[in-house]
Amino acid sequence: MRITVALKRPVRRDFDVIRHAFVLMIVSSLSTGLAAREVTDATGRRVPVPDRVERVMAAGPSAAVALYVLAPQKMVGWPSAPRPNERDYILGSVRDLPELGRLTGRGDTANVEVVLKARPDLIFDFGSVSPTYASLAARVQEQTGIPYLLVDGRLDRAGAGLRLLGAALGVSDRAEAIARYVEETEREIDLRLKDVPTAARRRVYLAREPNGLETGLAGSINTEIIERAGGVNVAERGGGRGGIANVSIEQVLAWAPDTIITWDAHFFAGVGKDPVWATVPAVRAGRVFLAPRLPFGWIDAPPSINRTIGLKWIAGLLYPDKFPEHIRAIARDFIKLFYQADVTDAQLDRILAGAQPGGRGR
Repeated sequence: MRITVALKRPVRRDFDVIRHAFVLMIVSSLSTGLAAREVTDATGRRVPVPDRVERVMAAGPSAAVALYVLAPQKMVGWPSAPRPNERDYILGSVRDLPELGRLTGRGDTANVEVVLKARPDLIFDFGSVSPTYASLAARVQEQTGIPYLLVDGRLDRAGAGLRLLGAALGVSDRAEAIARYVEETEREIDLRLKDVPTAARRRVYLAREPNGLETGLAGSINTEIIERAGGVNVAERGGGRGGIANVSIEQVLAWAPDTIITWDAHFFAGVGKDPVWATVPAVRAGRVFLAPRLPFGWIDAPPSINRTIGLKWIAGLLYPDKFPEHIRAIARDFIKLFYQADVTDAQLDRILAGAQPGGRGR
């Protein structure tokens, strides 16, 4: 992970950037008032934040989802512009905002000049709050003079993170409504699964990439939602580090998952025709499901509050007797609340293609 902010030598371009930052700081102080409050972010950093925050930059895709859900009117752009198949599910007022690139994660593309040109009152990231991310936030804030908050985006911390963000952005009521939905979803899952012993829980394999042989290891952010919804991730971490691993088909056969979840349409379309994959219990039983991805992923892509609907979906796939509610109705209500969009039956069909049991999965 990197960001192009280092000032290596006193060339004219660097002085121009510094002068631009200084001017923007003065303009910001005149237009919004000097920062009159301090917000303590998830890392314990005390960040000065203007009383009124009107222009906000998301540091990466996870932050962009959180910002879109809480305060789309404050967005200055997207880390990655919505793709054509996502646009119909996103408010018209923001779907055409510029693509600014991302400050964090793989493929970081934004730099200090992009940040300054966007003129945000605040930058924030939503997700990991490791020392690496904290160092990046401090460095960007120092280079630009723009406050930069880190918000913990883990599922069990999302409620608190949303409330912190809502207070910083001046949208506490909206943040409270979303935080309650997230927390009530988790409490409901815990309550309904409390009497299901580990030995009786579904064994799940997450298949990534067209060959299905990349997966997320137990405990990683990539599979957190599967485990939180009551599934047993067959890809045990062991002593390794990192969240993603490449495995062999022999290993998948040895794990013998009874359910496979994938977001790769190519793998989903071909897995039942492959004679080797066909011997995996999940494939034999027709329990391979394609995770919805519109307008944002239900299990990842990105790992933000969009995953909340994925909790309900996966819990229903794994334990339909415990979660008999129909996912179509749940999805419609979720999209209305979180994304402020009304979806048609045809749009729901596109979202849920391959995601439902009873002949709708593979």
